[in-house]
Amino acid sequence: MSALFGKSLPELTELAATLGQKPYRARQIFDALYKQRVTDFDAITPLSQELRSSLAAEHTVGLPEIVQTAVSVDGTERYLMRMEDGETVETVWMPDGDGVENTDDAEEAADNRADAKFVDKRNWGALAPLGYRRSTICISSQVGCAVNCQFCLTAKLGIKRDLTAGEIAGQVAAVLNRHKIQMGKDRINLVFMGMGEPFLNYDNFMKSVLLLVEGIGIPASRMTVSTSGIEPAIRRFAQETVRPNLALSLNGSNDKVREQVMPITRKWNIEKLLDAVNTIPLSKRDWVTFEYVMLGGINDQLSNAHEVLALLKGMHAKVNLIVWNPGPDMPYTQPTAEDVDVFQQTLIQNGLPCYIRRPRGRDIYAACGQLKRTVEPEKPADALVQLTA
Repeated sequence: MSALFGKSLPELTELAATLGQKPYRARQIFDALYKQRVTDFDAITPLSQELRSSLAAEHTVGLPEIVQTAVSVDGTERYLMRMEDGETVETVWMPDGDGVENTDDAEEAADNRADAKFVDKRNWGALAPLGYRRSTICISSQVGCAVNCQFCLTAKLGIKRDLTAGEIAGQVAAVLNRHKIQMGKDRINLVFMGMGEPFLNYDNFMKSVLLLVEGIGIPASRMTVSTSGIEPAIRRFAQETVRPNLALSLNGSNDKVREQVMPITRKWNIEKLLDAVNTIPLSKRDWVTFEYVMLGGINDQLSNAHEVLALLKGMHAKVNLIVWNPGPDMPYTQPTAEDVDVFQQTLIQNGLPCYIRRPRGRDIYAACGQLKRTVEPEKPADALVQLTA
């Protein structure tokens, strides 16, 4: 049995032909899978019962199954998603984002207000267009991760396998179905920032992007892909005609600091990565985001801020500061609030846009760097965690 979710329209057209069907049947199946997000072939009512039975005899719809849900005190939900072969990954739903997405019209409008510095960025939902819900889904691209960033819990899992395009896009469909999201009415952002390195699963990642754009109907401008820095893939990404926004995990102001926390720097240093990033064509409204996880006493000092300014000088870039999210047996500490503020203000005062990412779901291990395929209920001492099957 093979999954249909994940097949492109040309692939479905080929399948329809093998069943003696006209090409328009493939379009009906495509729309049912992605626009209607069906979970059962019987729901594809434009098809005859005979055709539905033929499909069901050899195929499954193939959406991942949500087998566990953790609910944070801030409304964030973390899902354990099970694939058809039994492997699991984690996916996160943030009902009002994390405060730093650059693809929401309301947020852009707020930033352009004369009194922008007084806008309460903890409540972007209040600024969204009337009748819209604005939410973000954080998606995984691999079962585990091979990059071995030292501050990340996912790195402790190692790598088991890549996810297919259907398994990547299927996480989105499963979450949209759970929350009964209506495309065109509800505003959805996607961040490929969950488990795995998307650019080490490049073909499946990009195919999932096309399925999400052409099938489900989420514009690429509302997607952001985060990479630890796979130089050849960044150059390949620059050639794509349909392309999400790019976020590069910088996390160090020089190669020595970055290599300490991201060993992949030994293969592709900062200079090589920035050179690759500069090949990406950007419009006046496009930015490249540099994510910077702040680790107390390691990369959070004023000298580091000045080094970041020097690195990104002249680039159409912005920086998202991420205060490190703790995890068990991790040899790091969080920076002080004063160090974070000084770092941010130093960048801003020197003309580099800089935002602080609001942690979402930290109490349920759903924040950046905390995903770890939790299969047993956990309750941190300082958190309220609700777990459901």
